[in-house]
Amino acid sequence: MEVKLQNLTKKFPSRDKKKQEDVVAVNDFTFTIPDGKLIGLLGPSGCGKSTTLNLISGLQKPTGGRIFFGSDDVTTLPPEKRGIGLVFQNYALYPHLTVRQNIQFPLGNLKGKNKLSKQEMLDRAVSAAKLVQIEELMDRKPGELSGGQQQRVAIARALVKMPRVLLLDEPLSNLDARLRIQTREEIRRIQRETGITTIFVTHDQEEAMSISDMIVVMKEGIVQQIGRPQQVYDSPANLFVAKFLGTPPINVFQGKVRKGMLYIGEDAVLKLQGADSGEDREVYAAVRPEGFLLQEEGPLHCELSGIEVMGRDISVVSKNSASENPAIRAIIGAENGIHVERMLSAHPEKRTVRFALMPHKVFLFDKETEERIFVNPTEQMNGGRL
Repeated sequence: MEVKLQNLTKKFPSRDKKKQEDVVAVNDFTFTIPDGKLIGLLGPSGCGKSTTLNLISGLQKPTGGRIFFGSDDVTTLPPEKRGIGLVFQNYALYPHLTVRQNIQFPLGNLKGKNKLSKQEMLDRAVSAAKLVQIEELMDRKPGELSGGQQQRVAIARALVKMPRVLLLDEPLSNLDARLRIQTREEIRRIQRETGITTIFVTHDQEEAMSISDMIVVMKEGIVQQIGRPQQVYDSPANLFVAKFLGTPPINVFQGKVRKGMLYIGEDAVLKLQGADSGEDREVYAAVRPEGFLLQEEGPLHCELSGIEVMGRDISVVSKNSASENPAIRAIIGAENGIHVERMLSAHPEKRTVRFALMPHKVFLFDKETEERIFVNPTEQMNGGRL
């Protein structure tokens, strides 16, 4: 089922008596969610992602704009008539009912031509339980289940109605790290098997990127960027998106563009090409952690703080006076550990490390608007200074 949002807006009355302006939770959101895709709504707390989900579900009414399921305008329809399945963060299971009864519960509310017999309801419940792999738990009550099992019951209950659209509101927040990974993989598997258009709300960028066909990054009710997860990571539209995606976070520096060269502090680190590369300006230069190359004659000079061994990778932690981050984290392969030690032994008194930068892992942003400046870093420098 294709879901189309047209200029969707939601305002709430201000609680501040001195300020009468409404609080805009969702601001002019326009987007078409393709049929059968899993879309991640991603952003920090208060960005409007859960409000967007509530508008799609019908739990809240929009201040402006329209919502379409296929060709049907559902903007004013109540939730029970939209054909949605909704999974909450807190599972919302009935503690006095068994797993079977919890899954069947929505089917008991069907009326008229949609009403099912007891056997039909049981068959549907068993099918949904098998899909989420909990058929052996049907006679237990929620209190006898783990958090991951309860979440599967909640998903089965949402699927048993055969919804047109499945809505997941931070469904993994209450699970431990290992179980979250397992459950998100299960959600992706279930979505692919059913082909149900699914909207997944989360503040965890790793979750969104790992299972979504497309992600929508939001900030203060405004859509910042929409695209495939890898595309958004590799080409952020603005500084907020660049900083929000990625673990460890992107390293941001105060930079300057001078005569087609990018400077970080006094270090000339890259040659630039493109329409905007010839204009001298102050910029933010953002470098992904994997975008650093340890080189004895590298152009970027940093003061070493320490080395963190993480198994397959090594994190070289350093400082630079031009850095906006408290610490710079450069991720290098563990096989370069000997090279790191050699570099450090060459500068024992200064504890200095030097990096070259991978051009495709460097992004420039306007100092005022924080919007992306599209230039092409083309060549690493070799120790150039102002």
